[in-house]
Amino acid sequence: MCGIVGYVGERQAAGILIEGLEKLEYRGYDSAGIAVFENRRVRVEKAKGRLSNLKEKLKNDGVPTGCVGIGHTRWATHGEPSDVNSHPHSYGRVTLVHNGIIENYLSLKTSLEGMGNRFASETDTEVIAHLIDYYYKDDPADAIVRAVGRMEGSYALGVLFSDHPDRLYAVRKDSPLIVGVGEGENFIASDIPAILSHTRRYYLIDRQELAVLSGKEVRLYDFGGNDITDRKELMTADWDVEAAEKGGYAHFMLKEIYEQPGTLARAILPHFACGAEGILKEELPDTAGIRRLVIVACGSAMNAGLLGKCAIERLARVPVDVCIASEFRYADPILTEGDAVIVISQSGETADSLAALRLAKSKGIPVYAIVNVVGSSIAREADNTIYIWAGPEIAVATTKAFTSQVAVLYTLALRLAIDRKTISSERAEAIMEAMKGLPGKVETMLSEEKIALYQHLASLNRSKHDFFIIGRGQDYAVGCEGAMKIKEVSYLHCEAYAAGELKHGTISLITEGVPCLAIATDRALVEKTISNIKEVKARGAQVLYLCTEGMAKGQDFYDYAIELPETEEMLMPIVAAVPIQTYAYYTAVYRGCDVDKPRNLAKSVTVE
Repeated sequence: MCGIVGYVGERQAAGILIEGLEKLEYRGYDSAGIAVFENRRVRVEKAKGRLSNLKEKLKNDGVPTGCVGIGHTRWATHGEPSDVNSHPHSYGRVTLVHNGIIENYLSLKTSLEGMGNRFASETDTEVIAHLIDYYYKDDPADAIVRAVGRMEGSYALGVLFSDHPDRLYAVRKDSPLIVGVGEGENFIASDIPAILSHTRRYYLIDRQELAVLSGKEVRLYDFGGNDITDRKELMTADWDVEAAEKGGYAHFMLKEIYEQPGTLARAILPHFACGAEGILKEELPDTAGIRRLVIVACGSAMNAGLLGKCAIERLARVPVDVCIASEFRYADPILTEGDAVIVISQSGETADSLAALRLAKSKGIPVYAIVNVVGSSIAREADNTIYIWAGPEIAVATTKAFTSQVAVLYTLALRLAIDRKTISSERAEAIMEAMKGLPGKVETMLSEEKIALYQHLASLNRSKHDFFIIGRGQDYAVGCEGAMKIKEVSYLHCEAYAAGELKHGTISLITEGVPCLAIATDRALVEKTISNIKEVKARGAQVLYLCTEGMAKGQDFYDYAIELPETEEMLMPIVAAVPIQTYAYYTAVYRGCDVDKPRNLAKSVTVE
């Protein structure tokens, strides 16, 4: 969840490290720090809080001069956010940055204290520095391999040794790490955007692999000391620098909301190029043996899974279970022949989802992945991978990746239905055409007139304390995602309820003036939902009615309405998600929240 970056070359490292940390701050912003070789010694500068605090400190202390260094932006796990708990951490001849969690750090710390070591911080990371220094004689690589051999948990490390001022070392297990290859300079980073302005060429570092970087070359080794550089694929990022910049928008979240017509087109259209019979044939060559699907994910990806369940069961009549990844891996799940697991993750590095994937594979169950980041751990370890092609998503609160995940799940539902002949060819063609039209439908929800309405509604409710969302079926599922968005970015307490459950207790929370978003796009259920809307209206709720075009006309049970363009009923949640995302965004803005970096949250959850 933290972000690490490193540089070795001929240019001044500090500015490059700070620039890289700016691109990684979405991964954590409890503190930031850099370490740079300056006059053959390692100088460490770090500060609690946002990266801006470190920049201010460097103005006062002076920017380190030197051409080799490492940097870190922290999401606190062990030890409160503070200057002393900030990374980099040093001991003896070792200075390092760390993304991950060392689960056995207390026993290691106790052992080291027994040998006379004294610790300055509360972190698990400082223990790593002590441990590597303990094993360090004259071979940095050997010391790192010996140290990590005693560590349990996850890590990506960037390491400097004070007596090797022209080298940068890196190693990983589970936490993401790439090595960027430049001209006369090389990099390490947690994510591609950190180095994209300098190089687009990179290696993906696997578990039990060590990278040794100088300005002239990158060498990669396995833990047996074998040089494996020539066996590794040198990859090229297909993102450009502009894709990872705000491009004139006030926040990344707003930019990514507006990108959804384009990202949906990339997620959908290529799969239909060969007609209905060719859908996902390359990614999923054979689905005949699937009798049950288990979707495993976290956060918004799990909400996408709920919508996927609705579509797959409705179209293909295949039973689907949706599981929270952190629960799945400890629940001793019942997986049998004919089951398949679908793991959904934007980053492809989500720790609990990756562990669930490995658990399923250990039981001999095929695993399909739906991810955004090419070459990520989940993408590499799954049996088959479907990419959503959403491009870099920088805002912590997902928008475009969520709708693209849902679109891919709808495409999978269509593929399964065609294979099982549970829908006619005419029906399949109609759904395909409707899906091709989704980008245009979403674009209408981002017109100036619609945006002005979302802004007005957000201004009305910016001082509220509670917000409720109700719906039935797939409308309830998209309501769960809407509630998450509102909570994540605006800190307004928001809960989604299945509309029929209101009378079973939760309606007691509806009081005068409480805003309630009622979603009603499923025509088969709309009359039932309207009955529930009238119940909350009778108790004083301020009702915002989100419905298909024409369904609000002549009705008196709502205060405000947002009408959605007509499309295939199964696809309505994608269209409905956009106004809720945008409402959440403007609510956060009006409440003075840091939209792209909501408190206590990080973009990529790479620790358990």
